[in-house]
Amino acid sequence: MQKLEDVVIPMQPTSISIQLLAGNENYDEIPYLKPLVPFDDTVISFFDELSMILMKHPQGRDFPDVITFGFFIRKANIKRQMKSYTCLRSNVGRGVSFHIAPSNVPINFAFSLAVGLLSGNACIVRVSSKSFPQTDIVSDAISSVLEKSKFSDLKRYISIVRYQRNNEINNFFSSLCDIRVIWGGDNTISELRKSPLPPRSFDITFADRYSFCIIKAEEYLDMQNKKKIAIDFYNDTYLFDQNACSSPRLIYWVGSAKLVSQAKEFFWSFLHEALIDKKYKLQSMTAINKYIASCQSALDYNNVEIPKVLDNLISRIELKNLPADLPERTCGGGSYFEYTDDEPDKLFDIVSRKFQTLTYIGYTNAELNSLFIGKGALGIDRIVPCGKAAEFSLIWDGYDLISHMSRVVSID
Repeated sequence: MQKLEDVVIPMQPTSISIQLLAGNENYDEIPYLKPLVPFDDTVISFFDELSMILMKHPQGRDFPDVITFGFFIRKANIKRQMKSYTCLRSNVGRGVSFHIAPSNVPINFAFSLAVGLLSGNACIVRVSSKSFPQTDIVSDAISSVLEKSKFSDLKRYISIVRYQRNNEINNFFSSLCDIRVIWGGDNTISELRKSPLPPRSFDITFADRYSFCIIKAEEYLDMQNKKKIAIDFYNDTYLFDQNACSSPRLIYWVGSAKLVSQAKEFFWSFLHEALIDKKYKLQSMTAINKYIASCQSALDYNNVEIPKVLDNLISRIELKNLPADLPERTCGGGSYFEYTDDEPDKLFDIVSRKFQTLTYIGYTNAELNSLFIGKGALGIDRIVPCGKAAEFSLIWDGYDLISHMSRVVSID
């Protein structure tokens, strides 16, 4: 573990600048804590009790992302995840992990905390400076569990904080950490990298990414569960207002023009029904941004078609070709580019390192393995069925997070 005397640590900012939401406020002691082993029994017990509180929370129905997190951290799921890490018998946490959560996915901070603790690290987690009910629900629940005497030692390993953007505070927390975990995109990464790290410390960064969905029209038309598929697609996109990096923005239809036309009619109709059933509300500014995005695409790209829709809940932009700058065109709230071809090969013209998640409908694992793994695409770190895009995993953005955030102690 990096010794504090090996680095120069900035003076701790005034406590007024930092709001503690849960855990340990004595930040200076955190680097001296002994690292834990991955999947420590006390950590698992802590998350299991936290899970029970969140799963029964009275506001759970209003915030399904809180329930999703509660489901993820339950003991049975963590034990199942452990089976993939039997090789980590001589691993320990690296020490202190400093997490910077994104501003557009409220529950992300909690998943980042979970990975940090399960890897054996103390965790300083900066939540978004924006106020989200989900943040308060989870932070309050964490505080209540940590007040139990059996978790008094673990409490020292957790600091959930909120502060406005501040280089002095970033410098301070960065000086304490062995791993800095930066969510939130390219600009956030560039800004945080201005804060120096101790010599043996490193960043795990989650940059701006682009995700898409591929649909085989003929197979989709034969499916009997089109309503469920619509709900799955809703969960991939609208739960986070299409702001998550894993939310599809391009729909790549594969099949003849006739079959794709029929498939589109069913697909968008069922999705609209799901939006009505879920009582999805489109924010005024998001609606304006969607209109601007459609107009800008019509100006910039050749032969763009904007299909008529019932309302502005779904915005569709049909492309005749796949522009190289498509990953730079992002707009939330249900704004989709569509492209149609007999084969999926055109994808390789634009797939770059910026591409993260591919969701699919109507394809088999063998087909996808041959198409993407066999041909060695530069991008795409995740290939999951429609409905699984937002499901968090211990392997994310190509990182095996438990392995990256722990260190191997070699014993001959």
